[in-house]
Amino acid sequence: MPPRPSIRRLAFAGLSRRTFAHKTRHRHPPPPPFNTVPTCPEPTCGCADTPAMPEGLPLDREGPLKAAIAGYAEQVLVCTDKSDWPSRIEEDNSGDNLAADLKELFGRGGTYSDPFHNVSVLNSSFPSSIPPRVEVQTTSAYLLPSFKYVPFLPRISFDSVQALAKGFLLPKKLHSAHEGLSPIHRDRLTRKEAYQGLLPGVQDVRDVLVLICGHGGRDARCGIMAPVLETEFKEKLRSEGLDVLEDPVQVPIGLEEVQRIQGSAGPEGTTARVGLISHIGGHKFAGNVIIYLPPHMKMGDMPHPLAGHGIWYGRVEPKNVEGIVKETILKGNVVADMFRGGIDAQRRMLRI
Repeated sequence: MPPRPSIRRLAFAGLSRRTFAHKTRHRHPPPPPFNTVPTCPEPTCGCADTPAMPEGLPLDREGPLKAAIAGYAEQVLVCTDKSDWPSRIEEDNSGDNLAADLKELFGRGGTYSDPFHNVSVLNSSFPSSIPPRVEVQTTSAYLLPSFKYVPFLPRISFDSVQALAKGFLLPKKLHSAHEGLSPIHRDRLTRKEAYQGLLPGVQDVRDVLVLICGHGGRDARCGIMAPVLETEFKEKLRSEGLDVLEDPVQVPIGLEEVQRIQGSAGPEGTTARVGLISHIGGHKFAGNVIIYLPPHMKMGDMPHPLAGHGIWYGRVEPKNVEGIVKETILKGNVVADMFRGGIDAQRRMLRI
């Protein structure tokens, strides 16, 4: 019979386990890979009042915000030049729209559906670029965090939608979980950059994009809050010297070069666009705001700390806009108590 362990050894082992468990419970989480400020600074100038919400649709001011977003590899912002849409955006215009086409490909059960490469499709209030041939109806789209702008997606056949999907939205490399798929299936789910040449005028996004959920057709809370926040963001961005662009992105008819509408330069030539977007989840956390900061963005001579990132905020009120502009857009700090999550240039989801 093997020797029975002594009481002292058992006690020591139990103490060690308790000590380890105690240390594990009280271990501090690693710091986030970005700078934070605990709360949004108080405004230093006048701002609009927070609008009242309808009876029976309260705002959640207490529930946890952290990690309150679903993971995604790419967001497609369809330029609709509208400020609201049906509850299901794919039903807009009797179902004849780019969002419906993309959801058919990337939605649940779609041809390119991939649980490890989620493509989020949203409508936006941004106007589409005017095509070289005005008789051809086209739609424009932003791709984020790729920070690409696709100006011309003709609505005359499905070919342009397939070119967008195969050339820009599918992953360059599949997740390791797909190793068991057949070569044909793997090939179908992988990007083919040759398709990019079928879409003319694609350009890098160099504007700060402030996106505010304003989907009143889905939930009145965001529909009421968003227009107030939109006005407030435009005002506060301009007061900080940024040029807020509102006209469609211009693409010369010859397509030999691509350029944006230009105005007076803000800090380091920074320009911004502010728009409303469709449902992103969490209407109870209205106002919901996503800020995308372009990869080229700088602070002085140094890269902006959040360049290439998308930062999601919840519970944004008009009184918070000035602080968000100063802390996040100008200084590169994330406001911790309003942070829902985010994404970096490598498509890693950001948490606190």
